[in-house]
Amino acid sequence: MTILDKIIAQKKIEVERLLASNVIFPEREISRPSLYKTLRKAKKLQVISEMKRASPSKGLIAEGANPVKQAIAYYEAGAACISVLTDNEFFKGSFEDLAAVADVVPIALLCKDFIIHPIQIDQAKSAGASVILLIVAALDDQTLGSLYTYANELGLDVLVEVHSVEELQRALAIDAKIIGVNNRDLRTFEVDLAQTELIAEQFPFDEERVFISESGIWNPEDAERAAKAGASAVLVGESLMRSDSVKDALRALQVEKQGIRS
Repeated sequence: MTILDKIIAQKKIEVERLLASNVIFPEREISRPSLYKTLRKAKKLQVISEMKRASPSKGLIAEGANPVKQAIAYYEAGAACISVLTDNEFFKGSFEDLAAVADVVPIALLCKDFIIHPIQIDQAKSAGASVILLIVAALDDQTLGSLYTYANELGLDVLVEVHSVEELQRALAIDAKIIGVNNRDLRTFEVDLAQTELIAEQFPFDEERVFISESGIWNPEDAERAAKAGASAVLVGESLMRSDSVKDALRALQVEKQGIRS
């Protein structure tokens, strides 16, 4: 089994538990800026900053990190969006982390998880998310389309994540407006920034879609590389979590959007 296979198997167990419990998540109105609109109008490369304690490939990154303190630091440094990992088994996150962050920052808020069922979207919105993640590699076409539609109907932005040109075509088939290239292969967890450049060559920049580069962004040179490929934003977790100065590290990534072709 690949790492992704193991994660999805765990998500199926978690979904079954949620469904069996007959839980009803309280509705929560969203009053946050649209991530799509924020990224479309920005003149500089934007940063989606991630609250991340651990990962399957790196183990513990920032054990005991306080999500509220981290989120406030990200917000004050100028993040366009805050991503909160809510998976506990593999990333040591929680929906309590997401809800805590939702209470202290007013910007776009991404629930970063492996979503395979609508009940997880209900849970994310109830905890305060304004954006959810759908990973193309984790879903068949029918499920991908139905979850995308469901999230849109709830008023959520959707970041659709791809890792290959074939997955890009699947994302475009559901008319995804925000598409992120994960430079990390979720099957092996190896990282290569060339994935952003490879997929950018096939990306329809003239169709008012937003292109994001995710994973493996450590310094201004990496940010420049993503921007040159046409990215409107980078999603950054580990390097910010390990940084001595979130403000300096984040602002160093806000380079000019030099490669936008729309």
